Amino acid sequence: MECFKVIGGRKFDGKTRNIASKNAILPILACCLAISGEVVLRNCPRLSDIDAMLDIIRATGGRAEWDSGNIVVDCTQSEPRDIGAELTGNIRSSVFVLGPLLTRFSTASVSYPGGCDIGLRPIDLHISGLRKLGAEVIDEGRKISVDGKNMRNSAVFLDFPSVGATENLIMASLLKSGKTIIHNPAREPEIVDLADFINLAGGKVLGAGGNVIVVEGVNKLNGCEYFPMPDRIVAGTLMIASAIAEGDSVIENVDLRHLGSLTDMLSRCGVGITSYRDSVRVRAKKRPKAIGKTETQPYPGFPTDLQAQFVAFSAYCDGCSVMIENLFESRFKYVGELLRTGADITVRDRVAVVRGKKSLSGAEMEAGDLRGGAALVLAALGARGESVIKGLKHIDRGYERLENALSALGADIKRTKM
Repeated sequence: MECFKVIGGRKFDGKTRNIASKNAILPILACCLAISGEVVLRNCPRLSDIDAMLDIIRATGGRAEWDSGNIVVDCTQSEPRDIGAELTGNIRSSVFVLGPLLTRFSTASVSYPGGCDIGLRPIDLHISGLRKLGAEVIDEGRKISVDGKNMRNSAVFLDFPSVGATENLIMASLLKSGKTIIHNPAREPEIVDLADFINLAGGKVLGAGGNVIVVEGVNKLNGCEYFPMPDRIVAGTLMIASAIAEGDSVIENVDLRHLGSLTDMLSRCGVGITSYRDSVRVRAKKRPKAIGKTETQPYPGFPTDLQAQFVAFSAYCDGCSVMIENLFESRFKYVGELLRTGADITVRDRVAVVRGKKSLSGAEMEAGDLRGGAALVLAALGARGESVIKGLKHIDRGYERLENALSALGADIKRTKM
């Protein structure tokens, strides 16, 4: 097993580069199942979640391989085979293959998805949306089988702006006749990126990022070359790390338009944020101040995927902070590990109260999920002495060699064998 060893207290003074977005790449890869032809995705990070999606594509008979940081996929020979639990058990995004398989083959069978244990993440909106398009869905508890021979593009109203359900409904409509109109869709930038990819491949998706998305069915989607968007969650993690380290950092390949809520909060804490064309400078020369209450919300609100990292930052702020988690009921599980550093955090249901301290102490901690694991690393950056963070398999799902990015900024962090 591997772990991170972190010597805290190093002030940042460096430059690093953000990676392409995992949460954009995964649905784009799933969408390749609807395409006859070769797709090349440029400058992609080597993450375990992405490798898992490539395994799913190969299981259908498609070709999926790495080529010097690029991903080459050709699903011309893919077939609608059963996608078993051995392929879906570790990746939440495996459910995305339902839409493209249905639009191309009118049938799909997928075992229930896995992923981080951060609370219930039901796929009922996916299922109800597909049923509104005319699909016959059989939920067998551990597997979902869908007959789409009577599917037709139609109007769908989402009770909640679910990112995954929005993406699945877009993909399920691509090769069906007529128009699908999705009301109350999610507005995340990753959905806009998926729509841009689809349109480059010959599809017709309008309104992504707004309150209504219209998908007009086409006869065929073609192969293409595409550059996925920057990862706003990794960028936000590095920005928060820089604020904890009280240094002067530059992070390249960042679109701050996607991080408005975080930028506003860091600025209110006294952190200097300077935006350039495709990079951001973070300056934190003194102890930040707490800003009171924060709530996670669907985009453009504060992202749940940055909640844990911001709580770690709040543990160093001057004053009391309150974080309310509105999306996942078990997302505060990492707090028990943070307490090992001496952090003063009290959790009740979906509310965490954080009383900031001038300093924390190094500790041995274990990551139990992706973003919570990142928060442990961030807490260690500001702590006195050495910290050891185990459970890197979770962190590696969404961060490509996080230690390299942090070291470039000035952190003393090493990956080592236990």
